[in-house]
Amino acid sequence: MGGFGPPAEINSTGAGHARRGASSLLSRDFTAATITELRHAVAAGLAAAGLTGEPAEDFVLAVHELATNAVRHGGGAGHLHLRRQGDLLLCDVVDHGAGVDAPPIRQVAGDVAGGRGLWLADQLADSLTLRRRADGMTATVTIALS
Repeated sequence: MGGFGPPAEINSTGAGHARRGASSLLSRDFTAATITELRHAVAAGLAAAGLTGEPAEDFVLAVHELATNAVRHGGGAGHLHLRRQGDLLLCDVVDHGAGVDAPPIRQVAGDVAGGRGLWLADQLADSLTLRRRADGMTATVTIALS
């Protein structure tokens, strides 16, 4: 586990988002067996918050990539928390995988299988923040409603 020193963090926008005043839209544990159900629940939560069309589809895909990473690399399970803060939607995907630092966000070569999840999430959301904790990783994606 990477519990020594301060948590490693990567923030693709350089801007953090305060958690005060947020309303919860969805909070759910997930495993590989429930990923599809989770994807549908996220889509419903986004629609209820007023995010529709291509932006919603892109955000659902970003969240799906993070949840898949949590299952594959983070101990086989995770927890998702989707919330609204003003005109901003934030989604945390938490896992309990071991590791020292937050993984890099990079595009891999076209002939390499896998390895695109974080890059896709970063491209499809307004921001992606990765925070390594002593007991796992938290990936947060955001999207503006307006």
